[in-house]
Amino acid sequence: MQNTIRIIGVDPGLRRTGWGIIDTLGNSLRFVASGTVTSDGDMDLASRLCQLHDGLADVVHSYKPDEAAVEQTFVNKDAVATLKLGQARGIAMLVPARAGLPVAEYAPNAVKKAVIGVGHGEKKQIHMMLKILMPKVEFKGDDAADALAIAICHAHNRGSSRIRQAALAG
Repeated sequence: MQNTIRIIGVDPGLRRTGWGIIDTLGNSLRFVASGTVTSDGDMDLASRLCQLHDGLADVVHSYKPDEAAVEQTFVNKDAVATLKLGQARGIAMLVPARAGLPVAEYAPNAVKKAVIGVGHGEKKQIHMMLKILMPKVEFKGDDAADALAIAICHAHNRGSSRIRQAALAG
């Protein structure tokens, strides 16, 4: 007998970190909640990271997910922006890890492939597929939608992810 697994997907960003929570049982997906944690751009970097940490910690505490998935960052031409995004991503990985959750990472192309069937696609395609996969889904903005897509990617790949992690652990 299978148990329902609650997954939080996190789309890290320094201004906006999207989060999406789904329940999965076998092949079925059920929307639970989604949203965005924001930081105040007028504050210093450390304070902004604290805002992201506290907001994401509140979400994890409220919804009590079993597993987490975070999108991997890509390196862009602006090294400073990439570094700041990496710090926000560190918060996105730290919060669920501190809550005792296993944290998986997925490349943006893998997320798109899991949701829309191809590794490259438009945001509109992701939004449309989220509504098809979970008819009761609600999200405001691209960050929350991306986070839900990350959670779905993990739901589809969690078995192979666990096997891969076990193999790496030795």
